[in-house]
Amino acid sequence: MKKKIILNIEGMHCPMCEKNLSAALKETEGVKKAKVSLADKTATVVYDDGKTGEEQIRAAVKDAGYQVL
Repeated sequence: MKKKIILNIEGMHCPMCEKNLSAALKETEGVKKAKVSLADKTATVVYDDGKTGEEQIRAAVKDAGYQVL
């Protein structure tokens, strides 16, 4: 089943950060869509909860070098 979460992100400083985090999230198994906003400091993620969950998505953010608030 598809679910959507919006995470507040800390540590992004430039458009490249936005692209890097978006790519990292999209590489996470089960993630269908990921939209990262530098201006809003958020990541909106649509995922299949049968393949992944919030914990794995938060881990992908951390592994990419950013923090979830």
